[in-house]
Order: sequence, then structure tokens, then C-alpha cells
Amino acid sequence: MEDAETLAATPAHETALACIEAGIDAAHPEQVVHDSVSLDGDTLTIRETTYDLTDYDRVLVVGGGKAGGGVTTALESVLGDRISGGVVVTRDPEETEYVDVVVGSHPVPNEAGVEGARQILELLADADERTLVLGVITGGASALLAAPAEGISLADLQQTTTDLLESGAEIDEINAVRKHLSAVKGGQLAREASPAAVAGLVLSDVVGNDLSVIASGPTAPDDSTFAEALDVLNHYGIDAPQSVRDRLESGVAGDVSETPRADDPVFERVTNYVLADGFTALDAAQSVATARGYETCILSSRIRGEAREAAKSHVAVGEEAAATGNPVETPAVILAGGETTVTVRGDGSGGPNQEFALAAALELDESGTVLGAVDTDGRDGGVDVAGALVDGETVDDVTAAREALATNDAFPYLDERGAIVRTGPTGTNVNDLRVLVVGEASE
Repeated sequence: MEDAETLAATPAHETALACIEAGIDAAHPEQVVHDSVSLDGDTLTIRETTYDLTDYDRVLVVGGGKAGGGVTTALESVLGDRISGGVVVTRDPEETEYVDVVVGSHPVPNEAGVEGARQILELLADADERTLVLGVITGGASALLAAPAEGISLADLQQTTTDLLESGAEIDEINAVRKHLSAVKGGQLAREASPAAVAGLVLSDVVGNDLSVIASGPTAPDDSTFAEALDVLNHYGIDAPQSVRDRLESGVAGDVSETPRADDPVFERVTNYVLADGFTALDAAQSVATARGYETCILSSRIRGEAREAAKSHVAVGEEAAATGNPVETPAVILAGGETTVTVRGDGSGGPNQEFALAAALELDESGTVLGAVDTDGRDGGVDVAGALVDGETVDDVTAAREALATNDAFPYLDERGAIVRTGPTGTNVNDLRVLVVGEASE
């Protein structure tokens, strides 16, 4: 972690950083794949399920997401030349031997992602009953694995995606639209792979681990509808391109087939495995805090809503703990995860975790209280930083801090005060991680 020594001004600061690092490490693809996937002779085991590789002529690896490269290299280390081929679309390049890695863009798709998705569809066109497809399904694939539906241009998809991301819509709402503008999302990748056996290897960045929402559910049944997707655009006032509205309206009219439901036969040979999620990171962070002598409390792995409002609630719990010992005696580490959002009203720079941290810093007044908030993928919003680490002294100009929040410009304010956490790309993505340290413990 970059600048760790500078950020670790006190034992409380150092503890917060240690919890963040442990959480990210625990959710790294290399760790979770080797914990969950093994090969013994011809027997491939994923969690408690076994696959006899003599039943298959080909083993293909397809999919994508922010952690897609790490999952792929880990699979190659387990399976080696048992992998027949594959294509995975990621945000960062990765050295692989058997699977082609295509570098796309996030959070707005680009032409490379479209080409990668096309290659996957071509590879699956010949899949049959003796094909085993290992689906790499990780957060970020909704943008990276771009396959615009017929009649939708990449430019129209880009515009719609950008407008949705800036609207404050929840991830399930955004993905309801994405699924109905795509040729692979919402179970359609499973449809393309059928009748092959499909094992979805999932790293979840979605609150509640809804398989239909993670990466827009390419290997999962989908209950969302064209009508719901159109409602999302209308509710948030999205002025979508005409081609987008035409497709959604055609779907509502029944002129375009819906995404496959749970009773669709394409899912008869599909099994999805959640290998890691936000709680994976929280559990590891909690273990570190306990080992350092802190009482601990995990508020929830499912915090959502506006980042700045969620921050006030998190700080309030810390204040209560310090004042009354509820819900946990101090010194304590109070943890939370989830996926907060930002409604963009200004043209500044930052992301949900930086807004969370800055809003929290405005509330902090307890001596020794430190809060860290990061995106586990190492990139928060449109800035290549993970998040921020703040305390009661971070805000030295309340007016400027409030103005930064009002214009969505948290990054420069926090950066000028040495509060930014930089990890670089972490290779994983399992929601946000927030660590509130109240008081200092003796290990």
C-alpha cells in the first residue's frame, strides 16, 4: 500500500490500514480460487462439487470483470493444459498461457470490450454436451464485457451507461437496463453456452450477492423485464438515445424476447459458485482488529444509499460506542461494507469512498477516532485511488470541505491534506470496505 508509513500517524491509523490491507488480500483471486478450486487427477473440485474431466472434450474459460485476470491466472495454475482455450475481458493486462485476455474499459465500455465479448460468443458457438465452461464472473464485467444488442451502437450504450452512473441509481437498477441492451448479460451467456456444462466462478461486488446483479448476471436467471428497465430511465430522467428507447419499448410490446428465467432449460447444467464477497473482506479485517486487542462489530456488509449519508450513520455508531459502550465496548473497530452511490451534481473528482470519508471527517470530533473507506478494487470513482483515511483533524476548513462535497470534488480536498489511500489496482473487487477505529488498544 502506497504512503502507508505517512498515513499511519498513530496506532489507530495503522490499525485501520492493516484492516483494509487484510480485507483486500483475503478477497484476492489467487487466494479465493486456491481455497475453492482443486484438481486431483481427472477430478476437478469446485467447493463441494466435483467434475470428472473425462466427461468433457474441452474446458473453456470465459467471462471478465475487474478480478477476471487474477481468477484466470489462478485457474491456469490449477488446471494448466487441461484448459482448451478461452477469452476473458479485464481492465488490466495479465500474462496468461491458455486464455486470451482482452483489456477493456470501466465503468464505460469501449470497442475492445465489444470485441472481447464477440470472441467469447464465437468460442461458445461450438459448445456442446462435452464442453465444460468455467465462467469468470466478477464485478465490473457489466461494463467490461460489452456486447450491445442488435440495433444498439457502442456510442449509444456508452451514453446510457454514463447517464445512469451519474444519476444515483442503485446497481440493480443500472443492471436491469444493461441486461436488456446486451447480448450476453441477464443469463444470455448461459443461453449461448447451452448445452454445455457451466460453472460460474463468482467474486461478488453486489450487496446481498444477487447472482442476477453481479456483472449483470451473464450465467444467472434474470427476473428483470424490459418494462422495469424503461421505468429506470424514466424514474431518473435519463434522456437515452432513441435506439435504446426503441429496443426497450419493443421488448415491452413483446417484439423482443425477454432474458431467460429460472425455469429456462438453458440453466439445467449451470451452477454458480460465490467464491468471495464483501463479507470475505470484513471477516479478515475483523480478525486483524481482534488480534490487535480491539473489540469488534460488523455493522453490515450491505450498506447502500448516498455515500455522504451512510457516513454520518457510521460515525454515529462510533460516537455511541464511545459514550455508552453500545453496540460494542471501546476501544473498538467498527466495520461495514456495501456499495454506496453518489448523485453527481458537480464536475469535481472523487468517488463514493472519498465522499464517505470526507462526510465522516466533518462529523468526527472524538480524539483517537480514525475512519478508512476504500473500494477494494483500488479505484474509487473516476480517480485511481482506493479511498481515504481521515480523523478529527482532517477537516481544517469546514466551508471548503462542504463545498467540495457539494461539487463532488472530494479528491483534491483530501489529497491536499494527505488523507488519500493509494493501493494501486488490487486485482479484486468485493464491494467497499469501511473501518472505524475508536480509541487505541494495547495488543
